[in-house]
Amino acid sequence: MTGNRYWIGVASREHVKIAKVGGFCQFCHGKEPPVRRLAEGDGLVYYSPREGMGTGAAVRSFTAIGRVQPGKTYQAEQSACFIPSRRDVDYWSAIDAPIAPLLGMLSFTAGNANWGWRMRQGFFEISQADFMMIAQAMKAQEATCE
Repeated sequence: MTGNRYWIGVASREHVKIAKVGGFCQFCHGKEPPVRRLAEGDGLVYYSPREGMGTGAAVRSFTAIGRVQPGKTYQAEQSACFIPSRRDVDYWSAIDAPIAPLLGMLSFTAGNANWGWRMRQGFFEISQADFMMIAQAMKAQEATCE
């Protein structure tokens, strides 16, 4: 997959579940610039700090993984006051993977006691090696057409 980029989005597990069912992604409360950075074939992982947005039990796990589909950024009306920007994603079969066992191995967390500051950005690029390590921890199975 030469040329592809890899990303982490941060969202509550509740919001990630909605995105998986809908086959889309959105970041940073629906802002367009992060979504526009995505390209077809890019890898995407969601990290969920909590069950709900700022509420609920701590999750601290990677909760979804997939690949960005062909198409462009679009807007979807969730309510009269909220029209977020999105991209379509093919989510893979995977299990939640806690971040704790990976902290010393991922390039964006290794040796960094304050690794959580990165997550507060809501969306950031990671290396292919980090993406593959997370995919392995999630026991991810990419859907293929035969």
